[in-house]
Amino acid sequence: MGNVKHHIPEKMLAVRQHKAGGRLVLEEVAVPRPGPGDVLVKMAASPINPSDLGLLKERGLNGAYPFTPGLEGSGTVIESGGGLLGGFRKGKRVACSPQPAGDGTWAEYMKTSVMRTVPLPRSVSMDQGAMMLVNPMTAMAFMHLAREGKHRAMVNNAAASSLGKMLIGLCAEKGIPLINIVRKNEHVTQLRNLGASHVLNSSDAFFDTELKQLALQLEASLFLDAIGGEHCAKLLSAAPPASTLIIYARLSGEFLQIDPGDLIRDDKKIIGFQLGNWLNTKGILFKLKFISQIKKQLVSQLSSHVNREYPMKEVEDALSYYKEHMSLGKILIKPTANS
Repeated sequence: MGNVKHHIPEKMLAVRQHKAGGRLVLEEVAVPRPGPGDVLVKMAASPINPSDLGLLKERGLNGAYPFTPGLEGSGTVIESGGGLLGGFRKGKRVACSPQPAGDGTWAEYMKTSVMRTVPLPRSVSMDQGAMMLVNPMTAMAFMHLAREGKHRAMVNNAAASSLGKMLIGLCAEKGIPLINIVRKNEHVTQLRNLGASHVLNSSDAFFDTELKQLALQLEASLFLDAIGGEHCAKLLSAAPPASTLIIYARLSGEFLQIDPGDLIRDDKKIIGFQLGNWLNTKGILFKLKFISQIKKQLVSQLSSHVNREYPMKEVEDALSYYKEHMSLGKILIKPTANS
């Protein structure tokens, strides 16, 4: 497979955003060429994640415009910029992510560091491989943090998401009680059908009291917050003394609203989590073992249901649908050349 020759055009189609919060447009741009340590990936599929929505609102200090979004995907390495590992990757099916502040996966081709590619086992399809990095790695990282911190039970909001459903399976497998928080009764039923033992609806009148009582009963001390804003204060208030609250997304778009007394009186703490930053604290042996564990479970506990697929030219429709139907499964964006 590595000897297959690929024609590399001069131009490609890519989704582009020209300002923070701006509309996404499909444009013809130059195909990037890999330098030393880089590879060129012909993209096959890429999901929309909550982290993508955050990036579309604001790239941050290191991001310039215009840029191509997309924080993960799958494809085939068709060119190497040099180096032993790049040569080994050529012709391989891979999961991939962009370089920091670089153009992303919502394009026909993406240049990235060879270190940001992971070969896919034959048993893993391109679609599942496209979703291998963000959610599965984050879910496994949370399980590692739970073990490392000796937490007896966990709490997760936005539990009807793909990540939330992964945590249900992983916690059941490890015997760690998990309190799942959703916003709709239909999600309560959905998660119970998946085997979740503890599901609370944040829209219920007695939610705050129920969460506090259940957290105390189960001795939950690791709280995972994907929403932020006012909801963070509810979690922090319900958390037993010496609990840790991890903020890993800001789906509400709101700033935190908390009582500092919760931190001062009861020795509670709030920390932020970003997958790339966390992985950067780990050595190469840990990363290799970590990725190996994810590959083994990618067709079971860490698999994601694909709800719909959209061609790149319909990316705005894809985003609108995803925002309204996150709990129904993943939305995949397919490059026009491969659609």
